[in-house]
This record gives sequence, C-alpha cells and structure tokens, in this order.
Amino acid sequence: MTNESWLKSMRNVLESYSDPAVLVDENYNVVATNEQYDFRFGERGDKDHRKCFEISHGYKRPCDLEGETCPMQAANESGVTSSVLHIHNTAQGKEHMGIETTPVVDELQRQYFIEVMKPIREVSAEPIADKMIGRSPAFNQLVDLIHRVGKTDTSVLLTGPSGCGKELAAQALHAVSPRTRKPFVTVECSGLTDSLFESELFGHVKGAFTGATSNRKGLVESARGGTLFLDEVGDIPLHLQVKLLRLIETRTYRPVGESEPYEADFRLICATHKNLPAMVEANEFREDLYHRISTFPISLPSLAERIEDLPLLVESILLRIDDTLPLRVSKEAMLLLAQQPFKGNIRELKNVLERAVVLRDNTEISEEVMHRALALSPSFVVKGGEGRDALKLLARKRYSLEEVEREYIQQLLASYSDKALIAEIAGCSLRTLYRKLKMGD
Repeated sequence: MTNESWLKSMRNVLESYSDPAVLVDENYNVVATNEQYDFRFGERGDKDHRKCFEISHGYKRPCDLEGETCPMQAANESGVTSSVLHIHNTAQGKEHMGIETTPVVDELQRQYFIEVMKPIREVSAEPIADKMIGRSPAFNQLVDLIHRVGKTDTSVLLTGPSGCGKELAAQALHAVSPRTRKPFVTVECSGLTDSLFESELFGHVKGAFTGATSNRKGLVESARGGTLFLDEVGDIPLHLQVKLLRLIETRTYRPVGESEPYEADFRLICATHKNLPAMVEANEFREDLYHRISTFPISLPSLAERIEDLPLLVESILLRIDDTLPLRVSKEAMLLLAQQPFKGNIRELKNVLERAVVLRDNTEISEEVMHRALALSPSFVVKGGEGRDALKLLARKRYSLEEVEREYIQQLLASYSDKALIAEIAGCSLRTLYRKLKMGD
C-alpha cells in the first residue's frame, strides 16, 4: 500500500465521524480532514500542511508552549487516546471543543494522529443569552468536569457562592446527559416547609389531608426519566433530611395518603452555597445524606476567580437586557467594574448593568454612568483606592472637617458635571449640595 493509498483510506476513516476530524503528522501538519472539519474551520481546513495549532488557535507554536495541554503530546506519550478541552477559533466564532486524539502509524511506521473534535454546545465562548459563558482557565476546568460527568448518571453536588451560576451548571449537566430529552425539574429547597415537603416532592392523593381536593403529581414523578435538581439542599431542615435520604437509597417513594410505593427514576443534582462538611460537623446536616449527594462534587468559581471573563459576561448580559440596541461599556467603565469585589458574583453584575442601562443617555455606558450604578451597591469600591491615600494626606496637613468636606466637594466637581450625581455620591440632597457650594464661595 503506497502512502497515498493509505492517506486515502484515512480520509474515509475521517468521514466516518459525525464530528470534525483531522489527521495530523508528527510535525503538527494537517494532512487530511473531513467535511465537518472543513465546515467548522472554513477555508483553513482546505490548505495543505497548515499547522494544527495555527488553524485551531492562531498560535505560532504548539499548544503546550502557549500554556495549554497538547493532546498530540499526551497521546504520543501514553500510546492511547487522550482527551482534553480547548477553545478553538472556528468559522462560527470561538467554540469549546472536547478533543480526542488517537495515535496511528502508516505502512512505513510513521507517526500520525487522528483528532476528533466534539463541539460542546451547552456552554459558549461567545456572548449569547441563556448559556454558561466563559473562556478563562477556571471556567474551562468547570466545563471539562461538566462534560465528563454529565454523560453519566452519577449524582453531582454543585457548590460555590451565591450568584455564580449553579442552576445554569445544573442545566448544562442535564443537557450533556442521555436524559436531555426528559424533564429538568427544579426543587427550591429553601421554600419547602414541613407541611409541604412530602406533598411537593412525592405528591398526594385526593382526601389525604384538608384541602387535597384532587390527586397531585409530585416533583419526583414530574422528573421521571430526567433530572431532579435540588437547589439550596443545605436549607432542608435536619428532621426532614431522612425522607430525602430514603428516596435516594431506595429509589422509591409514596405519595401522601397512598399505601403503595412508586419507583423513582431520576438523575440527582444538588446545589448549595453553604459549607456542608462544616454543617455535618455541627450536626446540622446528616453525614450519610451528604455522602449520598456528593458522589461527584464540583466547586464553581466566583466571578473574582474568573475576572478574565468579565468583558464577555458584560456583553452577554447586555444582550439579555436589550438585544435591540448596540449597547456597549466604555473602557474606563470596564476598568471600574473590574475593580469591584462582586460578592454577589454574576447576579450582582447583572443588577449593576441593569441600573447602568436605565441611567445611560446613549448606547455607550460611560464611567460616570457606571459609577452611579455601582454607587447603589453596598460593596462599591472607589477606583484605585486613591481616596484612602488622599485622606492620609489631608490628615497630615491637619485639615478641619469643614475643610475636608469642601475639598471633597471640589474634587467631585472636577470629576463630574452632573450635580445630582455629585449629591448622590456625597450622600446629601441636591438642595444641601447647592447650600454647601454657596457657603464655599
């Protein structure tokens, strides 16, 4: 078999894949592609002997020299298929790709690699509504875990601070799973009272209690074949946790007022912002239940841990707020945003941007507008910390409180033209501000 005939047979192999697939030689040259690859990467996939890292990333050298894991290198060292997650530049924009690289040899024992790229459509590396968005290393690690465990029926516990996107992560896990065509049912655990717990989860039959005028299907039954998502599972009272434990262990339940058990069929995903191990130590959460729900724990990064994603998140949120206008944030306003602690994470960022959209005068959100929007947040940080240094200087010069106030107002006047904003920042009424300005003349 000549090398050309071997390459022809490999092209047939590549076409057998429904995902983008490519054959790469040991020098990173692309030597064959399938139609899906050409579609994803446009004309770049048609050019002979382009480097794979050049096509996929725009790099001038291999991925491992750019701080990423090189799938070819891993496959070459192990001699078996390796799997990694990368963000690739495609004709459709930046996309998360799960890459499986398998080493092969030709008839002359020359080394080649088949790379199959599976687009991860449950998340996005481009601004788009209603999906998890990101490109940062912390976000990509999260996506990799979701992509791996999502394909299984393993119970997952999502942890992380409030507002970091745990429900979106749960939805992505469901979308990746074989149960994706079945229901995704959310149980808000913090709102379940003692009297509602069993009825909400397991349902009830007519006449089971006062007010039960008809049969009612519970959330466990609604999730049949799909995913049951217990949001804020740490809020379930200790004395009710045994009922959830019994459901998980036996995979059966009884509607309130029913004597016969029903079989449950769901994939369990739980989420909490609380420290469950600490709650176990304090006897506030059952240890056996904790181990049942935390088979595969995933900790979601806070916004501060993925600050590189801020511009992408801002663009995405602005699209959700109003996709009919070309809204944008100025460079100065973005820098001001980047200095905030955002203890409320993405949820707090969304609130700030919604305020800024209301306060804006045109399609660009300026630093002044962003300052006004942020000033309404309890965790607002003054840009650069210059305020603290200025106070130290005033103290050394032994300024009186009256002089400090006058100096502060003058600095505000030098920075902002809107006196209503100045009054808001200074914490006084507009009338009081004008009175103080008159006194200073």
